[in-house]
Amino acid sequence: MSEEWITERLHDHYAQALRVDEMLYDSKTGHQRLKVFQNGTFGRILTLDDVVQTTEGDNFIYHEMLTHVPILAHGAAKRVLIVGGGDGGMARAALDHTSVEHVTMVEIDAGVVEFSKEYLPMLSRGAFDDPRLELVIADGADFMRDTDGGFDVIIIDSTDPIGPGEVLFSDHFYGHAKRALAPNGILVTQNGVPFMQGDELTNTMRAFKTLFADATCYLATVPTYAGGPMAFGWGTDGDAREVPLDVLRGRFDAAELDTGYYTPEVHKGAFALPPYVSKLIP
Repeated sequence: MSEEWITERLHDHYAQALRVDEMLYDSKTGHQRLKVFQNGTFGRILTLDDVVQTTEGDNFIYHEMLTHVPILAHGAAKRVLIVGGGDGGMARAALDHTSVEHVTMVEIDAGVVEFSKEYLPMLSRGAFDDPRLELVIADGADFMRDTDGGFDVIIIDSTDPIGPGEVLFSDHFYGHAKRALAPNGILVTQNGVPFMQGDELTNTMRAFKTLFADATCYLATVPTYAGGPMAFGWGTDGDAREVPLDVLRGRFDAAELDTGYYTPEVHKGAFALPPYVSKLIP
């Protein structure tokens, strides 16, 4: 019996392959081809159109860094908006902060949510049943344009800027997101792997520079997002990036978070950019 592998061809000149030990789910929704399969290293893996979205093994890095960094930097975040994140992992990480009173999660594809509840429950860990979570099935760009706003932290947990996710990288979308922030609110975005997807970071940072007093990115290494560290866009009109380490430590201790990647020291260090990344920021 031959081995089955899924090959991700997200980049023009590079691919990665993951062995399928057991295919658990394979179906086409109205938007995308969804697969969940078992892999000996990463556990359960979710792909959309054969592009890795999240894995049981390393999702904690991505989810911790897109939630704990802005929430702990802010220091008083009560209302959080997540655009995307249908597997529920980002919502779970945000809701792990007992100080957060309300999380709005906007996901375009109800099918992703439903099968994630069944096939990836270890990511959401009951988040969909948390009374603080409001799940909205809608286009994220439409929601952002129409929302009354008032969010302390907005997290854009998008796919890559192709297909349904493309609109979430537009200047208009970022402008609407800025308007939806409360004073001194923080916007963070998924901006791909800069070594492979430099234009993605540059385009977002160009928009952020026109919108925010403080616009940059920070980094984390997620093994299945191949090609080097991943960049997360950061935009705010406040001074949350300058919060002292001892203050971050106090907030982290008070939050009583159980983390596998995030620490206050990692938080501060993530904003130290190597030259090849900083050169991509206009």
